[in-house]
Amino acid sequence: MEDKILESIAYILPAAVTGFVAYYMFNGFLKQQNSERKIELLAQKKKDSLPIKLQAYERMLLFCERINPVKMLMRIPPISTDTKDYLDLLIANINQEFEHNLVQQIYISEDSWTAIYASKNAVTNKLNQIAEKATSANNLREEVLIEYSKKLPPTETAIDVIKNEVRKLL
Repeated sequence: MEDKILESIAYILPAAVTGFVAYYMFNGFLKQQNSERKIELLAQKKKDSLPIKLQAYERMLLFCERINPVKMLMRIPPISTDTKDYLDLLIANINQEFEHNLVQQIYISEDSWTAIYASKNAVTNKLNQIAEKATSANNLREEVLIEYSKKLPPTETAIDVIKNEVRKLL
């Protein structure tokens, strides 16, 4: 009887060891395959999303260019001599551009979005400050042009942030 037990163990033990080794090797192989597949999917996802991200950065850069006070004043003439009417027109234009591009924040970095939002607010605030002292719409234009001939508009800072983010993507 002992001989049969020993003989059974002699057959079962190598089969069990071989089974365990095969199980662990197969399990490791499957984990490696899953890992490689995830990496491939992430790479494909990044490849597919890159054009969308670049387009979002392009649109936000265009937004910054369009709300650049100097360029905006050249593009939008006063509708009357009243300072408030012209200020309202400029701010409405900024807000309209912003709302048109609001969804782009999904595709751009938090730093870029913060810089863009801050530049929009800075331009709006500076226009309001200058408008308080201006006597007419044309005077507002002149004062804004003088102000931004002395220093860079805040939109330039946002544009620099956008350009740096795009360099990182590429």
